Amino acid sequence: MINSKFTILTFYQFKQIKDLLSLKSRISDFCKFNKIKGTIIIAEEGINGTIAGTSQSIKNFQLEIKKIGFENLNPKYSYSKFMPFFRLKVRPKKEIVTLRTKIADPENITGNKIKPENWNNLITDNNTILIDVRNDFEVEMGSFRGSIDPKTKSFTEFKSYLKDNLSEAKDKKIAMFCTGGIRCEKISSYMIKKGFKNVNQLHGGILNYLEKIPEKNSLWDGECFVFDNRVSVKNELKDGTFQLCHACRAPLSKTQIKSKKYQKGISCPKCYGKISAAKKKSLIDRNKQISIAKRKGLYSPFIKQTVSDL
Repeated sequence: MINSKFTILTFYQFKQIKDLLSLKSRISDFCKFNKIKGTIIIAEEGINGTIAGTSQSIKNFQLEIKKIGFENLNPKYSYSKFMPFFRLKVRPKKEIVTLRTKIADPENITGNKIKPENWNNLITDNNTILIDVRNDFEVEMGSFRGSIDPKTKSFTEFKSYLKDNLSEAKDKKIAMFCTGGIRCEKISSYMIKKGFKNVNQLHGGILNYLEKIPEKNSLWDGECFVFDNRVSVKNELKDGTFQLCHACRAPLSKTQIKSKKYQKGISCPKCYGKISAAKKKSLIDRNKQISIAKRKGLYSPFIKQTVSDL
């Protein structure tokens, strides 16, 4: 049953914020009191986050954030038997999603938002240019069939991709997608300001599509990276198979985990031989402490926590 699982809320809203420190304090205090964990980013342009807690605590959070003035959070829900975060982080930053431009105005101007049930028709149209807005490691894990991989290592690089590859396509039909919709919302605003005429984005992102579209009708292949300890999800938001390397934070497939260079909590094929001796010692010590805590029944933020543990 859902009530025996943690509710995971992914949300964002572009809305001007004046007093970041006051907002940070209010959100931090509320989440701590309600035993909510996760990451929330606030900036003058809005709020962006993924958090987890009991079903009631997440409902309470949404009511609280609505009182503050965020009434259109573009919420996406999923569920997990285990708490998918180790701690709470509320961070003021310059942008809630980093593009480093003053041209975009996503609070007022965005591309056409295409609902998941209409997405397949759009992306199977031969006249549509389908682009994955996410970073290269995310695309490697899974994507929509026939989509273009811009091979960007960070979201800010997407501006250069547009300039170098789509400057002659401003009159073309373009469809874009990302995990939850926030990156598309910002880059579509930028593109419209740059003269693109027909910009479309998957409403609610990949997560919304995977939840709403049955696997038998899905045009999604692979898994989708998520920004919590689940690491990835599959069609219909089923738990994915990827695990995170705690040394370099890279997502690892089943094949990579079987590698001789993989040592749980210490190294993986992507960072093997690249970790300093000091960091490796720190990782080994942390894993020892986790093992001791498990054996003795002691608390550790890195031990999996269920709703009944609260």
